Amino acid sequence: MTERGHQGAKRKPNHSAAEAFKPSKAYPLAVDPDNRDNTARSSARLASVSTVAATRVIAAAEGKTGVGELLDIPGLIVLMREQATAVQGGSLAEAEAMLINQATALQALFVRLIERGVAQEGLSQYEAHMRLGLRAQNQCRATLETLATIKNPPIVYARQANVTTGPQQINNGTAVPAHAREIQSTHNQLSGGTRELLPNTRASGIASGTHPAMEAVGKSDRAEDRRG
Repeated sequence: MTERGHQGAKRKPNHSAAEAFKPSKAYPLAVDPDNRDNTARSSARLASVSTVAATRVIAAAEGKTGVGELLDIPGLIVLMREQATAVQGGSLAEAEAMLINQATALQALFVRLIERGVAQEGLSQYEAHMRLGLRAQNQCRATLETLATIKNPPIVYARQANVTTGPQQINNGTAVPAHAREIQSTHNQLSGGTRELLPNTRASGIASGTHPAMEAVGKSDRAEDRRG
């Protein structure tokens, strides 16, 4: 083909995917011209609902990247809502896929940081890359542990101790629970056996209106008077 033929040949327009798709960057706001309160609630929902919050974070993170140019805000909100609905319905398939993919990405980050660290000549740069690489490795491990917990949740056996029921002992008309008797028995074993309480002579003296010691002195005085 001649040069003229090359010049005369029509070239296909090089349209980017964003131009062909024309993604919407607007957040859906239900405007009610007849009711201002409805519009206010719709705007408040955009600021507070979790699906929109996640969409805002993703949009800000992507920025001017290729994915960001193709990002459609209303479509992303719908996707966030679908994922939340699936989890509420009991399906954790998306969460499991997310975790394994994050672990793979963290593994790749770990490898790259360690490679760059080994190639460093300066000690500070070597330590910085190694530290960041080991952090990525530790986060990868934690992510896999979380995935394993979701796949195989631990079984917890709970036993409830009931200290108000069961065998009881009556002491002086008062019910003593079984666990209290065990504590008392343990105390007796440690002290070498049970102890008997001596008679409370002081109490009997008080009841009679005299002190035991004073009463003994009085008896001695009376005996001497008789001998005299």
